Amino acid sequence: MGSIDRYIFRTTLASFALVLVSLTGVIWITQALRGIDLMTSQGQTIITFLGITSLVIPALVLIIAPIALMIAISHTLNKLATDSEIIVMNAAGFSPYRLFRPFFFATCVVAALVTFIGAYLAPDGLRRIKQWDAEITADVLTNILQPGRFAQLDPNLTIRIRERQPGGVLAGIFVDDRRDPKERITIIADHGTVLKNGSGSYLVLEDGNLERFEAGKRDPALVAFGRYAFDMSKFSNRGGDVALGIRERYLWELFSPSEDDPVFKQLSGQFRAELHDRVLAPVYPFAFAVLTFAFLGTPRTTRQSRNFSIGGSILAVFGLRMAGFACSVMAVKTPIMALVQYSMLFAAIAIGLWMIVGGVVVEPPAALMEAINRSNARLARLFGRPATA
Repeated sequence: MGSIDRYIFRTTLASFALVLVSLTGVIWITQALRGIDLMTSQGQTIITFLGITSLVIPALVLIIAPIALMIAISHTLNKLATDSEIIVMNAAGFSPYRLFRPFFFATCVVAALVTFIGAYLAPDGLRRIKQWDAEITADVLTNILQPGRFAQLDPNLTIRIRERQPGGVLAGIFVDDRRDPKERITIIADHGTVLKNGSGSYLVLEDGNLERFEAGKRDPALVAFGRYAFDMSKFSNRGGDVALGIRERYLWELFSPSEDDPVFKQLSGQFRAELHDRVLAPVYPFAFAVLTFAFLGTPRTTRQSRNFSIGGSILAVFGLRMAGFACSVMAVKTPIMALVQYSMLFAAIAIGLWMIVGGVVVEPPAALMEAINRSNARLARLFGRPATA
């Protein structure tokens, strides 16, 4: 690449990164707020909360990246036009098709990123979320034990905690264990924590008293302890396998699903639609880039308004993306809609390239501009402009 190409390439990718991080951050915050109950009602730490919610970011980037690229290309072209650089490059012999080359290289980088995310990173993050969520919700220590409630974990085992404190500390613990017919154990502890290791899960109680009633004895045995481990392995989830949905499958698993897969047998249409969506994900950046450049990349003087072209590019990209979503939904029951989606995307790229090569300038029709001017004139007469001195 020449110096001009490198300049445009760097500017486009820098703008893309800024827009991508900004949009992803805003949407991630709205998604993360839905999982705030992990910290409040289930007593998870801030690390767990951030870890689980951040795993959804690749799936967000997969959708946001083409839109961020469109915004970045629009910003770069508008900057070049405002500084009259496009006109200078055109006068120096740069055709619109030649000017599109650095934008094409930037689009290749974005397409490669989207390919990696769609094939591996996004489904890997989603399956980690599902596994992690299953471990949290299935674990009695984080799901069933609610502050202020007596939890009947077993017909003869009752546990109550007063509150959950930061760092996973359980305060005010009461345990009534009558599972052994020969004795009854009652434990009251000031606080405790959950300990999980290779041998099981334990409720580690601290600063409490243990009262043991043995059958045949009149008086109970009372023991004060500083630290006592109560075995909870029977009631704690050990991280078993979870059923993976379609979005949690890697791209190669969508290409060749197992014939014995119960999800594939039941939802084969959704498997097909998801496969085509993943395959077409890297094509959307090219379609968005070509359409945006076709509307905004031709040389214009500073007197020519670019508002119509900007609005046209937004409508074209938005319409293409919405049509893609619609085709993806309909492809679940109508396989031919996947072919329509392919045809629509490649037709948009072909039309955009034809406009770029031909140097087509997108301008509002003269009749439309006359109608707008007449409307503005009528409004000016209606409200009356103050007379100048």
